[in-house]
Amino acid sequence: LCCQCGVPIPSNPANMCVGCLRAQVDITEGIPKQGTVHFCKQCERYLQPPGTWIQCALESRELLALCLKKIKASLSKVRLIDAGFIWTEPHSKRLKIKLTVQKEVINGAVLQQVFVVEYTVQSQMCEDCHRIEAKDFWKAVVQVRQKTVHKKTFYYLEQLILKHRLHQNTLRIKEIHDGLDFYYSSKQHAQKMVDFLQCTVPCRSKSSQRLISHDIHSNVYNYKSTFSVEIVPICKDNVVCLSPKLAQSLGNMSQICVCIRVTSTIHLIDPRTLQIAEVDGNTYWRHPFHSLFHPKQLEEFLIMDINRVQEKKKGAGAGARSNKHTLAEAWVRKTSELDTDHQYFCCTHLGHILNPGDLVLGFDLANCNLNDEFANKMNPQHIPDVVLIKKSYDRSRRQRRRNWKLKELERDRETIDTDDERQYQDFLEDLEEDETIRKNVNIYRNADIPVESDTDDDGAPRISLAEMLEDLHISEDATGGEGAEMLT
Repeated sequence: LCCQCGVPIPSNPANMCVGCLRAQVDITEGIPKQGTVHFCKQCERYLQPPGTWIQCALESRELLALCLKKIKASLSKVRLIDAGFIWTEPHSKRLKIKLTVQKEVINGAVLQQVFVVEYTVQSQMCEDCHRIEAKDFWKAVVQVRQKTVHKKTFYYLEQLILKHRLHQNTLRIKEIHDGLDFYYSSKQHAQKMVDFLQCTVPCRSKSSQRLISHDIHSNVYNYKSTFSVEIVPICKDNVVCLSPKLAQSLGNMSQICVCIRVTSTIHLIDPRTLQIAEVDGNTYWRHPFHSLFHPKQLEEFLIMDINRVQEKKKGAGAGARSNKHTLAEAWVRKTSELDTDHQYFCCTHLGHILNPGDLVLGFDLANCNLNDEFANKMNPQHIPDVVLIKKSYDRSRRQRRRNWKLKELERDRETIDTDDERQYQDFLEDLEEDETIRKNVNIYRNADIPVESDTDDDGAPRISLAEMLEDLHISEDATGGEGAEMLT
């Protein structure tokens, strides 16, 4: 019998029924039944004391952990069995958590009890939003600049930043006519971006800081830092003229070279000998050189005849040669001069993809006025008449059958003109043609465009499905309703 009320009960160490035991002992004593959580309306984050703001969805595991940490000290005397949310109106500013706890009471009897803790959601602006509202939201800015007409290097750099998630700490990204500005809330984040840029593209940087305010009593200074990063003004498919000293140090290659790729270094190839060389940022700034032509000066040529050339004998001190290209001698004619008999002879590194009758883009050096200090001092016999850059394909057809896409940075743009769109299409074509650059870029499958068969292929390079990633879309109700399984 129960020692309190005399009701027959199964034997237990306390010799009391459950009702009398709960009347005698309250295991939830000392655990607060009410509390507060702070919520920022601007960025929709919750405050995790002492000063961390975290993103939490309603009725999520993260929010439940945040609420339990507020009563963690009180729960140390009991054993927490279960915890879960009780549904409340989303706009009610109330969060209710149902807790199940156990505790050993009289004579080793274990008592289990269920109770509810109610939290009031109070609005409080976080420090980041406070700075934005006060127009003092950034502490450091990284100004990335490249003094070129074409933005191929910037498009490549954008994909690297997205792949390595370097844009997560930015407060704002602003695009201007010759570069990008990245704004940060701390100098450490800006320095991390500068270090990343120096590892991925050939560039040079310098920094400065401006004093905003200081406290003479606590010796605290408030600075705004500015990092200026200048990328080398050379892009893919540029024709450059090296200085005689630099050309000799790179293995006695010709001064007239073609830039086939820009990664952490500038990759150059000699179209006469297939000799390749890499120029890093430090070497470039010691021996600077410039592009001889703008991309808009590319002209279309028709291949009249082409002969593959066996490997030439290496000269004294010659460097490595490219295995991906084939040396060839070609007779070409401008498509604008098809009514004449004027032809040009040239050596090209594109012998592996060119055939008679193909259209190819190149630069005409024979009929142009070169305004370059190194080119003007060269022997005219060493300057080729034509430098071929890349094979020409039907651009509209390539756009229609392109079943992949890239992600872009969210940034403030000044203006979007048709020239930017043309340059972006050039970059997409470069990705299709160059596998080396493609390895560093996340390419996503575009489900809106069906996959075509390769039977009607016109020979244009394409990206295989194996190299594409599935674009992940997480819906708003991914955490499910009450009692639904959480996504892991």
